[in-house]
Amino acid sequence: MPTSHRDDDKPVVSFDPRVEVSPFTLFRSLREGKAPLLIDVRDRPAGKTLRGAMPMPGQEWRPMKDQQVVLFDDDGSRSVLLAAELQAEGFAHVRALFGGLELYDFSLDPEIVESETYLIDL
Repeated sequence: MPTSHRDDDKPVVSFDPRVEVSPFTLFRSLREGKAPLLIDVRDRPAGKTLRGAMPMPGQEWRPMKDQQVVLFDDDGSRSVLLAAELQAEGFAHVRALFGGLELYDFSLDPEIVESETYLIDL
């Protein structure tokens, strides 16, 4: 989740739809049974993860060219960089989860999405 600062030093968070997917867009894909390949890029996954996610297979891993992939970490910082790198290598369908698991968990209102958030405890 790229962050810059204004002249008054207040942070400004930027969402780039070319590199990132919003938490609710991902949630909707999961709910509709159209789950992308979910890759947890954290070095030491802890706390929660997304149901069906797999740990990063290694630095040399590359998805299939047409495969829809969502990378995620705790706050989105590492996954955005990796998604941008993979896109630069020609993997156009790789995105990062905007805000990571923290924003995903925060943004899904149980009154709207009910109890199924696709988050599971590790």
